[in-house]
This record gives sequence, structure tokens and C-alpha cells, in this order.
Amino acid sequence: MACGFRRVIACQLSRVLDLPPENLIKSISAVPISKNEEAADFQLSVDSLLEKDNDHSRPDIQVHAKRLAEKLRCDTVVSEISTGERTVNFKINRELLTKTVLKQVIEDGSKYGLKSELFSDLPQKKIVVEFSSPNVAKKFHVGHLRSTIIGNFIANLKEALGHQVIRINYLGDWGMQFGLLATGFQLFGYEEKLQSNPLQHLFEVYIQVNKEAADDKSVAKLAQEFFQRLELGDVQALSLWQKFRDLSIEEYIRIYKRLGIYFDEYSGESFYREKSQEVLKLLESKGLLLKTIKGTAVVDISGNGDPSSICTVMRSDGTSLYATRDLAAAIDRMDKYNFDTMIYVTDKGQKKHFQQVFQMLKIMGYDWAERCQHVPFGVVQGMKTRRGDVTFLEDVLNEIQLRMLQNMASIKTTKELKNPQETAERVGLAALIIQDFKGLLLSDYKFNWDRVFQSRGDTGVFLQYTHARLHSLEETFGCGYLNDFNTACLQEPQSVSILQHLLRFDEVLYRSSQDLQPRHIVSYLLTLSHLAAVAHKTLQIKDSPPEVAGARLHLFKAVRSVLANGMKLLGITPVCRM
Repeated sequence: MACGFRRVIACQLSRVLDLPPENLIKSISAVPISKNEEAADFQLSVDSLLEKDNDHSRPDIQVHAKRLAEKLRCDTVVSEISTGERTVNFKINRELLTKTVLKQVIEDGSKYGLKSELFSDLPQKKIVVEFSSPNVAKKFHVGHLRSTIIGNFIANLKEALGHQVIRINYLGDWGMQFGLLATGFQLFGYEEKLQSNPLQHLFEVYIQVNKEAADDKSVAKLAQEFFQRLELGDVQALSLWQKFRDLSIEEYIRIYKRLGIYFDEYSGESFYREKSQEVLKLLESKGLLLKTIKGTAVVDISGNGDPSSICTVMRSDGTSLYATRDLAAAIDRMDKYNFDTMIYVTDKGQKKHFQQVFQMLKIMGYDWAERCQHVPFGVVQGMKTRRGDVTFLEDVLNEIQLRMLQNMASIKTTKELKNPQETAERVGLAALIIQDFKGLLLSDYKFNWDRVFQSRGDTGVFLQYTHARLHSLEETFGCGYLNDFNTACLQEPQSVSILQHLLRFDEVLYRSSQDLQPRHIVSYLLTLSHLAAVAHKTLQIKDSPPEVAGARLHLFKAVRSVLANGMKLLGITPVCRM
């Protein structure tokens, strides 16, 4: 890809350098767009050619670049060869560039950028992605929003690259919090409130019982006893737990539907309550389980008593812990799926937990622990609705929809819509996702409602607006013009900038596939939208000669197609009207 131009350049270089073209392809990159319309389209990094050369007396890189450029020749594809700082630059024949790029975008459709030679040696893998993972019997908190949208992006990207992806929602549906919740419900709960607004009522009960347990040790003891009964399989305790779990999942599924997200498997810590006992037996049989004075069981991961490497795997009363259940889940998934990679998407606060889980798997003899990967992310600050501090995801979604409806109503250009609520929610979600994905996932960021909903600037609203605007162009003029087109009609600087930018899409996808960071795609789509906005003003379709109008419409259709592809990878549903 980059429409085959990269390979043509690699083949010419391979003859001069006596290297296979495959070794050169990743050293050739599309040049980011610049205001200089005569800028090259591709550049070869001479540094990357020489980086394997350990001879420190190698000639000056600039001299090396000039010598290499002198040995190369222009042809029907490459119209100009020059040198830049530590690079050899290649300019593609302008008419060939126009024709090839637009043809490739339209022909490849949703696969544009994914058929690139950058991905040609990519083995197809089976990948498990565990994400979202809210705690059952608590309302879906915004803290789980980042895991949900980041995990969805990673799953979308891996799937687009041809991997077999299994999306798992590993619910926090076991543990001491259930002992607390059940005790709280027995003390302060009302059946009628549970039926009418289950998770709100359970949330209120949970807050109340936590306060009571902090002041009254007998409440904490009751909670511990209830969890013990759960672990032992007490029918009455399990029945109450099951009721809480079923009510929770019902609400989650409804919220995921609003987010446009699905899972292949709803799992949970409860699935591993028995298998976690097997894990404890296995650790004991390998001599890895150590009993403490307090009666708990720990694993010394370092083997030398380093306190920071001690991981508790069993309470003094014999009940399992989060880490034990994660070990059991990982072993079970390998047995079930035989995965090549398993990715856990959680906040950075769990970094040490996953390091310990992966190390324990390794010392238990599971070599495949190296295939497990934790993708950590930072904290969102300041995401509060108008109603107050405690923010649930559903409140945020409702607020997004309301604010977006108000914004759309105040804009004179807003079209009459069949379903304004649905459009408002899709545009609002785009705003939320772009705000979240613009920076490094590991960074904390401060959420700002007003900035999120700006229709200009680098926002999700701007992306949706650009997509809707380009769709409107096709609806208005499409019928008469979308047949063949004359490439000579697309040689203006604005057209060339867009074509050069479209060339880079595969590199952006490749970069995101390497580090699992969505910001590369976000930055690319925002630049594409800004280029389209400038072109929309200067490259008129109305009142232009048919040949010119047709060519421009092809260009705008290509922009819209790539914009939609990128948005869908990010988990955004593009809107056609707004």
C-alpha cells in the first residue's frame, strides 16, 4: 500500500543497495503534508539503513544520502529525487498519484490502509482482549468508561488486521464486597426498591453498609461470614448473589448497546471460585505457597523474601483473593482458547497486580505468561454531571445527549433529523472518545465539558460535522458525477495535500498496531478533516465544469470514506446528517 508506491521505490533501492525490497519497505515513509506544494511524497531514512552498521567511522550520513540519490533514476512513477536532512526524498508523478490513490480508496473501501505491505508479514493470531469489567451490584461508574472504549478500540484494530479476537467482559462479581452488600441489604434493603431501581438501590445500600462497617466491627464480621458461606456454596447466599448479578448484567447490556459495544463472553471472578482452590493446591505442590503468622497464604515471587514481591493469594479463613482468581482465569482461557496474545485493559493502578500475576504464572511453569500484556491507562478528572459529584456512566450518556441536542438546536445549519436523540448521542460519544484518545493513554487528563463539545478545533464534533458535510455533497451532486474522472483536474495545492495525506493512512494504522495507542489515528483524522474544510471552501463543485466537479467529488468521497474507516476503528459511528 501507500498504493504500491513504497514497493516501487524499494525495488529501485534494492538494485542499488543489493538488499531485498522487504528489508527496505519500513524505512520508506510518506512525508507529512506541508505548505510547500512541491514537497516530496516519500522519504527514505538513511539512518535506518545504517543503524545495523556498528562501524563508528561510517561516512557522514548526509554525504551517504547524496551519493545514494545520485545512483537513483527517475522513471514513470518517480518524477523527482532529492535529498533532505538525513533522507532521500521521492516525488511521485502527480497524475499517477491522483489516479492511484483515489482508485485504491474506492476499491478497497473499509480495507483501505489494511492491505499495506507494512502488514504483509503479519501472522494471523488468536487474541483475547479483556476490557470494561465493571463491578456487579454497583452502578456502571465512569471509571470503567476508559477501559470500555480503549478495549473496544484495541479489539476493533486487531480484528481489522485479520486477527481472531475474543472480547471478554470479566465482571467483578465475587469477593468481600458481596459479603458487605448482602449484609447491607439484609440490614437496610427493601425488595420493592430493588425491583423498581435495582442498581441505584444497591449503590445506596453499599454506601451505607461501608459506613456502618467502619464504625461497627460486628457488621464487618457478618460480611466476612456471608462471603465465607458464598465460597462454601451455601444455597441461600448464592441465591441472593445470583439475583444481584442478574439485575446488574441486565443494566450493563443496555448501556453497552448505547455505546455500540458488544462482548463475545461475559465471564466473572465467580466462575473461578472452585478453580482458584486448584490454583492454591498447584502452588502448594510446587512449594511456592507460604503460610504467614496471620494464617494467610502468600507467594514470594522474587524467591529472596523481598517484601515488594510478596503476593497474598489466600485469606486466613481460606477464601480466595482477586489475584488467585486472575491466575485461575488466565489458565482456563489458555485451555479454552489457546490464545497467542491476551490483553488486559485496566487503569495504571493495577500495574503491579498484573506484573505479579504474570510472574506467578511464569514460576508456576506456564511459559505462555509472556503472551499476556497489560495496557494501562490514566485517570480522568473532573467528569461530573450537573447533578453532582458521583458520576455514573448512564448519567454521563444522558448529559451528552442533552447538551448535544441543545448545541444542535442553536446552530442554524442543523438539518431536520429523523431521530435527533440518536444523532445527538452519536455525536456526543464521538466528542467523548476523541477527547479521551487525543493524548497518551497512560496520561491523566482533566475533563472539560465545554471544550469537548466545540464544533470547531480538534474535537469529535468537528469530525462528525466534516463527515456529515461530505456525505451531503455526495447526496446533492453524486448521481451525475461519480463515474470516471480526469486526474488533471485535481492538481491544485489543496487537492495534492489531501492526496499526500491519504497516502499516509497505512503508516498511521501500523503505528497504532505497534503501540496500541489510538492518538495516531485521532491526529490523522483531525488533520484530514481540517484539509477537507479548506478544500470544501476553495474547490467548488457547484457551477464548476462537469469534468472538474466530477474529479472534486471523487476526492471528497475518498476523504469521507477514509474518515469513516478511522472513526469506526476508534468506536465512533459516523453520522450522515447533523
